[in-house]
Amino acid sequence: MNKNLIISLCAVVFGLVAGAVLMLATGHNAYTGFSYLFEGGLKNPERIGNTLATATPLIFSGLAVAFAFRTGLFNIGVAGQLLVGGFVASVVGLNLDLPRIVLLPIMLIAGALGGALWAVVPGILKARFNVHEVVSSIMMNWAGFWAVYYGVQTYIKNPSSETESKQLADAATLKATWLSDLFNGSYINMGLLIAVVVVLVVAFIINKTTFGYELKAVGHNRDAAEYAGIKVNRSVVYSMAISGAIAGLGGVAMYAGNASNIQIGILPSQGFDGIAVSLLGANNPIGVLLSAIFFGLLYSGRGFMNAMTEIPPEIADSIIAIIIYFAATSVLIERLIRRYSRRKANAKLNAPQEGKVK
Repeated sequence: MNKNLIISLCAVVFGLVAGAVLMLATGHNAYTGFSYLFEGGLKNPERIGNTLATATPLIFSGLAVAFAFRTGLFNIGVAGQLLVGGFVASVVGLNLDLPRIVLLPIMLIAGALGGALWAVVPGILKARFNVHEVVSSIMMNWAGFWAVYYGVQTYIKNPSSETESKQLADAATLKATWLSDLFNGSYINMGLLIAVVVVLVVAFIINKTTFGYELKAVGHNRDAAEYAGIKVNRSVVYSMAISGAIAGLGGVAMYAGNASNIQIGILPSQGFDGIAVSLLGANNPIGVLLSAIFFGLLYSGRGFMNAMTEIPPEIADSIIAIIIYFAATSVLIERLIRRYSRRKANAKLNAPQEGKVK
């Protein structure tokens, strides 16, 4: 079995065990709690659809973080890139009167460009001036937050609300009646299909192309990559731009898919949750897809668990936090796996000798 898969499964198991302990410690039945937690996300087609819809922005944000991680960069500005990408796409959707088949691709391109623009600034600062991308991308989060706040209030404000943008017309959203009906009226939308396509494209780029190899080489050892003739600074800028573009698409999925407008004054938490999704998915595109669906299940089910059992939803948040902790400390789990494998190998070597002595 793949080592990364084992580590991720261990992190999930440890998180669930810790969640059971917390439920028992607070006087609740752990079996009942977990039953309702998972039932809340999987009870019927509508809840399954809502789980997948909840997971959709997490797929994009996790993939954005993972892409940067694979190239040696920590893009912590995904929240701002989601917000800016969603804003740019919303402006396009509200102002262009085009057939849906033409409008939606333009909105997706606009969202990706918005996210890429917001991420390329930390990339250039890193490449040219060696400014750490964590610091600069955090600052870009807040720059994006206030830029969108001003932009919504000034250009696309909903006349009947002080905190929301105008509603997008159905033709300017990713909502699809046939997909919603397939899941009994859930708010699942075409953002999920786009996310799956992006996962496959990113996996192909990283694993099957020279460009992907160069980006990974820069991530593994910048000096060695430069010695091999790879243009390191250019790779850093490209990596951040692509990561931001993926996040920008996530913004389109959020604000023109799961929702149809932007609420100002909120920095999307999905951008930060993407770090957890990426860690649990071992920075692998397919792993990120599965990890995001798992987190979507937990987020969808916690409200149902609370309603049916009065177990506080913070228990589910604690489970998520513990899973993140164990995924982040994968080195410890890796050591345990290595020690177990070594003991097993030693036992096999010693078994014939013990037999001979007898």
